[in-house]
Amino acid sequence: MSPLSVLDLSPIIQGGDASQSLRNSLDLARHVERLGYRRFWLAEHHNMQGVASAATAVVIGHVAAGTSTIRVGAGGIMLPNHAPLMVAEQFGTLAALHPGRIDLGVGRAPGTDQITARALRRTLMGDIDGFPQDVIELMSYFKPAQPGQPVRAVPGAGLAVPVWILGSSLYGAQLAAALGLPFSFASHFAPGDMEQATALYRARFQPSEHLAEPHVMLALNVFAAETDQEARFLFSSLQQAFVNLRTGRPGPLPPPVEGMDSLLHPEHKAMLDHSLSCAVIGSPDTVRRGLGAFATRTGADELIVTAQIFDHQARLRSFEITAEAHRAIAHAA
Repeated sequence: MSPLSVLDLSPIIQGGDASQSLRNSLDLARHVERLGYRRFWLAEHHNMQGVASAATAVVIGHVAAGTSTIRVGAGGIMLPNHAPLMVAEQFGTLAALHPGRIDLGVGRAPGTDQITARALRRTLMGDIDGFPQDVIELMSYFKPAQPGQPVRAVPGAGLAVPVWILGSSLYGAQLAAALGLPFSFASHFAPGDMEQATALYRARFQPSEHLAEPHVMLALNVFAAETDQEARFLFSSLQQAFVNLRTGRPGPLPPPVEGMDSLLHPEHKAMLDHSLSCAVIGSPDTVRRGLGAFATRTGADELIVTAQIFDHQARLRSFEITAEAHRAIAHAA
């Protein structure tokens, strides 16, 4: 059975604040570390009232300092928003503080709207078309420094921080394959090209000093509870948040509501059915079957699960049920 990891957006709930969200992220990381998850990744988003992980490297340091064995990383850093040297220094510092535990996933989307993207990089030099060159430059800073090298990442040089390519299209798959890097696909919200991107990545993969064979990690929404009905109730928070985002009304994560499907406009329901189709929602038995079916269908080398759940205790329990389901699948194999 594919190893299991966690993607966290450090959700800010309605009536809550960022301080509580960041405390919850650390609590969740400690919880999933005890449960045996491999990685705990945090995502960069900006100008979003429902996400507390905008300063992603800072939050990674917070989580890594409060845990001891789980790998902690970015899923991901949106490279057009940053100078590669700055990213190398940040993650070099994290790797120096937490040796062997830091991952760096990078993507080419801004992770925000265009006005905010301009505010992030005021010189306007951030160019998504320059993403491959930015990735190559970034990785060069993690190699041992050479005599006479004019620019070095300190810390960073010689630390070989693992770099992943993140994507939601065929573009990222092709780049990851060409550079011989691990690839993580955002199937939890953009599943359309998942199978084609995975196949393309594996077919075109070029072995490198970083990776001998292709490694695909797929993202999956998993909302687990004691019953299917309760899990669907918890899932309604994400459904509401997604509709709000797509209709230009982003905000904190809403509390769950009963009978969400009956409240949805048909157009919104169709959008959710597509965008959130990579989701397993239900009781322990339902999750075990769904998790196993997704892993078998996709052949993923690793799964990274995410759950935007309003109640923190319910969220902890969801990841616990997911880990139990994962162990049951592995035991039966």
